Amino acid sequence: MTASRVHAFGDDALADHDAVALAALIRGREVSPREAAEAAAARVAKVDPRLNAVVYDAETPTEPSGPAAEGPFAGVPTYVKDNTAVRGMPTGHGSRAVVPHPAARHGAFARQFLSAGFTVLGKSRMPEFGLNASTEFAEDRPTRNPWHTGYSCGASSGGAAALVASGAVPLAHANDGGGSIRIPAACCGLVGLKPTRGRLVDGEVGRGLPINVVAEGVVTRSVRDTAAFFAAADRYWRNPALPALELVEGPSDRRLRVGLILETVNGAPIDAPTRAAVEATARALEKLGHRVEPAALPVGPGFVRDFVAYWGLLSFLISTFGKRLHPGFDARRLDGLTRGLRALYLRRALGTPGTLYRLGAVRRAYAETFGPYDVVVSPVLTHTTPRLGHLSPRVPFDDLLERLVDYVGFTPLHNVSGAPGLSLPGGVTDAGLPVGVHLSGRHGDERTLLEVAFALEQERPWRRIQDPDAAETAESTDPAEAPAA
Repeated sequence: MTASRVHAFGDDALADHDAVALAALIRGREVSPREAAEAAAARVAKVDPRLNAVVYDAETPTEPSGPAAEGPFAGVPTYVKDNTAVRGMPTGHGSRAVVPHPAARHGAFARQFLSAGFTVLGKSRMPEFGLNASTEFAEDRPTRNPWHTGYSCGASSGGAAALVASGAVPLAHANDGGGSIRIPAACCGLVGLKPTRGRLVDGEVGRGLPINVVAEGVVTRSVRDTAAFFAAADRYWRNPALPALELVEGPSDRRLRVGLILETVNGAPIDAPTRAAVEATARALEKLGHRVEPAALPVGPGFVRDFVAYWGLLSFLISTFGKRLHPGFDARRLDGLTRGLRALYLRRALGTPGTLYRLGAVRRAYAETFGPYDVVVSPVLTHTTPRLGHLSPRVPFDDLLERLVDYVGFTPLHNVSGAPGLSLPGGVTDAGLPVGVHLSGRHGDERTLLEVAFALEQERPWRRIQDPDAAETAESTDPAEAPAA
């Protein structure tokens, strides 16, 4: 651990195991669930004073019981994001407008998540209602990137990503309404799969939306952890409308047609480190025998306007009906981003039917444009993770919205279309910060994305935060932490 880089890896029960390896040790009784939970708690105590990734630590962790006690991840410690109900734990949605109350019961997705056998230690931080792409707050300290604490860890599953990247836990729950699994995965050097709409049980956040843009999942340090989680979830409940996923254990020997995208919908520039990471990934896929060719985007600039309008609609619903969902809700305490999106929506509210109609047509456009490809490679974000403060909700709304639209140039397409998308590490910047690469797949075909991710993980192993060369790189530029935002 250095002045700017924070991790908790060490010689304890967790070592540098991923979740699959740790679960195997627990099944073999080489490590007990209690030892694993205590090691994780000690690691959190070590790193969280600097990272601010945990919003709630449970005095009594939620341990597996019944069939879950024999689940594939039985005894593996983890955290659940602060927008998902776990019995006995409060849920605050990252907002001072919400008065957190302990949940009376597990939420629908929480039951699916817990069926795998996890021990839940608490709740991870997120920005207000998951609307921002950086886990920063108007009145509280930000959640920091463990690779360099002066930079953003992404959002909205930023606390989850910071905990996994720092080694505090091997895997953590995340969800994605515009990139919120994939963005923090890219910022923190992790694997993050946003599945096909309907692949997992819907959480409370996405239920009832005009277009359900929210997907549940996890952030992990290895492809096999992500694959094993989705296989476990599939055993709990399988959507009969989708192809069975089952366990993906490695690359396929199929030769694939791969599309390559290096342009944004709105013309925002892609920075040099991001472009280099995507091009290096394309070359690696060609080396593996796949055919790579340029691909077109399935949507135009109007998609950005429609998604921002929908973003505003969600903010309007939160601020208008918050009291019905959250006793004690106080809209006066919402941050500037939420209030600004609500005001933007109200100026354009008469256009809502047209917005919903056009967004509803995106699924077909995606299928028609990306359908000829087995996988499409693109950036996750238009530029590498920014310094803390760049996306703070304290920034004037018009400036912040422009920054967000230019930054989040790729991920919302999959939330609207319902298609799967996967972020995985593609390289590092000169400052030692991870750069993510995005894989897009056909609806229902997470298997191909995981197989390609396995192949890239083997062909181009990514740098780990605890590697000595990572420390040297991270300290080569500006070791000082940015001011809290």
